[in-house]
Amino acid sequence: MDNVLTPDQQEIRDAALRIASKFGPDYWLERDREGGFPEAFYRACAHDGWLGIAMPEAYGGAGLGITEAAIFLQAMAESGGAVQAASAIHLNIFGLQPIVLFGTEEQRQRMLPPMIQGKVKACFGITEPDAGLNTTKLKTRAVRQGDKYVVNGKKVFISTAQVADYIMLLARTTPIEECKRPTDGLSIFYTKLDRSRIEVREIDKMGRKGIDTNELFIENLEIPAEDLIGEEGQGFRYILHGMNAERIFVAAECIGIGRAANERAVQYAKERVVFDRPIGQNQGIQHPLAQNWANLEAANLMMLHAARLWDEGKPCGSEANAAKLLASQAAVETCKNAMLTHGGYGYAKEYHVERFMREIMILYIAPITPQLILSNIAEKKLGLPKSY
Repeated sequence: MDNVLTPDQQEIRDAALRIASKFGPDYWLERDREGGFPEAFYRACAHDGWLGIAMPEAYGGAGLGITEAAIFLQAMAESGGAVQAASAIHLNIFGLQPIVLFGTEEQRQRMLPPMIQGKVKACFGITEPDAGLNTTKLKTRAVRQGDKYVVNGKKVFISTAQVADYIMLLARTTPIEECKRPTDGLSIFYTKLDRSRIEVREIDKMGRKGIDTNELFIENLEIPAEDLIGEEGQGFRYILHGMNAERIFVAAECIGIGRAANERAVQYAKERVVFDRPIGQNQGIQHPLAQNWANLEAANLMMLHAARLWDEGKPCGSEANAAKLLASQAAVETCKNAMLTHGGYGYAKEYHVERFMREIMILYIAPITPQLILSNIAEKKLGLPKSY
């Protein structure tokens, strides 16, 4: 790891691990058992200014790149916090990029500092029950009425909505049948999450219990016109701009979780003695763990490559997708092998690897499935006909 990071990047990684050391695996196991947002961890990251790592200095951020933010998130996942730790701060770090890039100066001054300082939390309201990844088919409707928009609709798989103060909301402002292209007519808003108009229902799920996932039911939500980000009808383009960064972050987090699982498996293989010898002496144990290392480090190089392209302002869609694909595949296989290395103990919560296995599955599935990534690469890089 050290030989692919600059000294400054290594310092960021070390700083992240120092914060994470205050929140050991047992802290995250408790969150996994009992639920509840990891507020103490969130506050520790905010206190040291890391929530604004990729935000402009003019608004209180550190002004660093997506590469540095990915390194920070990766270290947090690798520390044992896995998806719960990364998801607690993930949105703060990249979610408000549409405001940075397309908002007005007044909006940046008003919206960015509270998020960077950790004074407010936000959620991302894009996905809907029927549309899935076909974002152009969103049905949530925002109708302009004088100096406000009135919104009605449903959202699903919305993280941190139980604790969020604000929502970054994508809604259709022009009916799709009135648009020249399906991607037109969608607008993005950053506004207060008014719980008198938005019902939030938590979804019980297999992992990441410390980070709530929800359904949202929006009825006559009034959004001031000044909370519209950029131009009306251009929201789809704004959201796409941030998706590559999200894929890079997810790849980094997958690699971090994979490393955490492999490290525990290696340590167990050294200590566990069966038939008068450590099980790590057996090639049947060694080879999967060695393959895990190779797969994770290869995925890490693709992640860093995609992040560098982003920071240089170059196209990186296929590279970001490939990083997410390779990292999530490597991490799932690593977590499986870590459980197998532990044998029956791998099924016990106190060894943590079963938690890693449950948590990694969400990053394998979301925010984009392996199948859709492969279809996209086939079209964009190989020149094959579009299949979806």
